[in-house]
This record gives sequence, C-alpha cells and structure tokens, in this order.
Amino acid sequence: MKIAMLLSGGVDSSVALALLKKEGKHDITAFYLKIWLEDELSFLGECPWEEDLTYVRAVCKQLDIPLNVVPLQKEYHDRVIAYTIDAVRSGLTPNPDVLCNPQIKFGAFNEKYGADFDKIATGHYAQIAKSRKSKVESPKEAEQRVILKQAPDPVKDQTYFLAMMSQEQLQKVLFPIGHLAKKEVRALARQYDLPTAKRKDSQGLCFLGKISFTDFIKQHCGVHRGDFVEKESGQVIGQHDGHYLYTIGQRRGTDLNGGPWYVCDKDIKHNIVYVSHGFAGEDQRRDTFTVRDINWMDGIALYGENMRVKLRHGPEFYDCMIQKKNDNVFRVTIDQKDQGVTPGQFAVFYDGSYCLGGGVIEMI
Repeated sequence: MKIAMLLSGGVDSSVALALLKKEGKHDITAFYLKIWLEDELSFLGECPWEEDLTYVRAVCKQLDIPLNVVPLQKEYHDRVIAYTIDAVRSGLTPNPDVLCNPQIKFGAFNEKYGADFDKIATGHYAQIAKSRKSKVESPKEAEQRVILKQAPDPVKDQTYFLAMMSQEQLQKVLFPIGHLAKKEVRALARQYDLPTAKRKDSQGLCFLGKISFTDFIKQHCGVHRGDFVEKESGQVIGQHDGHYLYTIGQRRGTDLNGGPWYVCDKDIKHNIVYVSHGFAGEDQRRDTFTVRDINWMDGIALYGENMRVKLRHGPEFYDCMIQKKNDNVFRVTIDQKDQGVTPGQFAVFYDGSYCLGGGVIEMI
C-alpha cells in the first residue's frame, strides 16, 4: 500500500512508522503537519514545533523514509481555533483536540494529499474493526463499514479524541500501535533504538505546546473582571479575569482564600463564576444532560440502555441511557452523578469496547 504516515515527534508515531517499515511491503512517505501558532503566540511562551521537527527528521533519517513538512496553520485556525474561541466566548468549554482529528489530520490533510495514498497512518491508541450489523442499503455496504474499537491500554486509549470522525475517514486510517500497551511501545522504541525512545509524552492541547490555555484565551478574549460568588451564600469572595477562563468542576486557578474551591456554575450574562467548597449538594452534580449533533460513525443511532459514555478522556466510563428528543438532540442519563458535566465538552458513547461516536454536551 501507499501510506502517508503522520509524525508528531513523539515516541508513539515513531514506533508506528518503524512497524510499518518493518513489514517491508509498503511505499511510505512521512508528513509533519505544522499547526503550531508560533508567529501569533510566540511572545506568550515556547512553541516546541522546531524541537518536534528535529526528532521527526532524525527518525525519518534513521528509517530511510522521505519526509514532507505541510503547513496547515490557516486550516487549523479556520476549522479549530475559530470554533474554540466562539465557544469560549459563549461560556462553553470546548475540546480542540477532539476536532483536530476529523478537521485537520484526516480532514484538511486528506483533502490535499489523500488521493495519492491508500491509507493515512498515525500513532493513535485505537483500533479499527468491522461495523456492527446494521440496516444499510446492501450486504456489500454492511461488510465494508468499519468502527472504532478501544486500545487494550485503558489509560492511553484515544478513541475519545477520534469520535467525531466520519465513516469515510475511518475507512482511510491505519493505527499501527493500536493493539499495543504504552509500555510495549516504549520497549519497541528502545529495541529499534529510535531517537524518540526516551522522549517524554507531550502534555496539553496539541496546538499550544508549552503555552497555557489561559494565556491563549486571554490573548483572544481579553480580560473582563467579574465576581467569584459563593454558591450557597451568594457572597462575593473575590475577582476573576473572565468567566471563559473557568470550567465546571475546576479546582485550580481560583486563587481564593479558604479553599479548596470548585467552580460549580457560571452566569455568562453577568460574568459571574460561582464556587463551592465541594459537590455534596444535590444541585451541584448532574446525572442527566443533553447532547446535540451526535456523530454516529457507522451511521447507526442507538437508544435505550446497555451503553456506556465517557465525559472526558481517560479510563472512566458511566453506564448510560440515551433518549431521542428530536433529530439533533438526545437526553443522556448516567448511572452516577458527575461533578464536571460541562457544556461544550464532548460525550462519547460506547457499546462494550466499540466506540460508536459522540456529540457536544449542550445543557445540564
């Protein structure tokens, strides 16, 4: 196959490339997608894209794989950053990394270069499996449809970040390390003596690097002083720089005396952030919420019980029930109350280990 391998400069994509190379039967070209906003945000802190690219070049040189550097800053700004800023200004808490995969890695890149390749490979911890039985137009179509399946490493599994991909995009992807645990990937990196073998995993949002999300938001939305208000008493206990800097369930960053304080509500119109000492109160935790525009990756919407949902990246699930309100909105009931159900974040649904898709949390 002709394979486009997307490299990030980390150990995961490096090992994925090494495994494809070892198979010895593919025509592989490596790509580094330049999405860092280094020109716009360089004064805020260090953007590590140059360091990443150094590692990418070293890996490609060792494995004798041709490398192309693809600038996608404009596409990233138009498809991901603009959405993020609009959502933040509206009082939502978006997750840009969920959008990066369908909009950039398997979106804009595929639109520009996909026609030249059979597959696009990445270092994601996820697997591709045959779709569930479905009511589709023909048995042939049913046989061809695929779906995401969790990686065996529950901590590193990245299906949450891939849940907004389309069926067409899923048909095109390869995840060479999706069947491995992180410790196995590290071991392979040492075995192949890759330049990234000892490099630490990156943290934070993919386009910010070492720049804090708070500084990024302040740069775009400005500083708008408002009140911290204790939820139970209604007393003003401090000042903040803008409601958009805080998310429901957040503990750090309030800088208030007498803590710990948790963000439990926001009044967007009046720029008020409500805080509480905890989430013991029944009115501060949620077990029902609505989700809009669910992307069912294999085209089959599921309702009822016996499903699971993730409200954030990580190994934790809730058992859930989904009820359809209208064509675009679904009510979700989870089996336990959660203190961080946050409008703007993504709820991602699972049937056992199969990732069905996800949508944006709209109301709590």
